Amino acid sequence: MRKKKSAEFLTEVELEFMSHLWALGRGSVRDLLAKLAPDRALAYTSAATIMRILEEKGFVKSTKQGKTFIYTPLVEKNAYQSRSLRDLSAKLFDGTPATLVARLVDDEGLSVEALEEIRAMVDRKLKDDAE
Repeated sequence: MRKKKSAEFLTEVELEFMSHLWALGRGSVRDLLAKLAPDRALAYTSAATIMRILEEKGFVKSTKQGKTFIYTPLVEKNAYQSRSLRDLSAKLFDGTPATLVARLVDDEGLSVEALEEIRAMVDRKLKDDAE
């Protein structure tokens, strides 16, 4: 018996395709193939299968225009990022977002500019929540 595909999260290749589709807004399999690195050499049929799976999982919808299917994201990139980070925080950082951020800050070797940008974001969020 085949295991049911997880509809909540994307595989690496699915995320690659979704990232291009989010950037395009909508597109055909050929449009997405054109966005892949030239050395990727992925067959049209493989790309079409990936898009069909994304549709089955509820991440995209397709509409037929002539002989071509045009795909549109059903899940916004920001919503998927939030869902993925919550899952990562829960699974790897004991549900403690501060631990996740601490690991990022400690391990990434962030520049002073990046750290100041993070501080500014936190300060803005604290200010907005206080109002």
